[in-house]
Amino acid sequence: MKMYLLSLGAGLLVGVIYSLLNVRSPAPPVIALVGLLGILVGEQAVPLVKRLMSGNPVNISWFNSHCLPHVFGELPTGAAHKPVVAPDQPSAREIS
Repeated sequence: MKMYLLSLGAGLLVGVIYSLLNVRSPAPPVIALVGLLGILVGEQAVPLVKRLMSGNPVNISWFNSHCLPHVFGELPTGAAHKPVVAPDQPSAREIS
């Protein structure tokens, strides 16, 4: 979370500097950002539909481990964080 706050702070600082210099931001308009969000969410529709069509349940654990990381990227976590393994996936211990 700290990285997101630092990124937001840096963006605000640059925005203030741009405003003081009367320079327009090179950032894309909001409509482009909404389109990018649509792409990210739309990419998750295919695995979701495939899972539903195969008869497997779509539960919160599956959604959190398969969809959220792709949409939001790797979120910063504390040192005590342990990766979430969906119930239908073997753990690393079971594979080796």
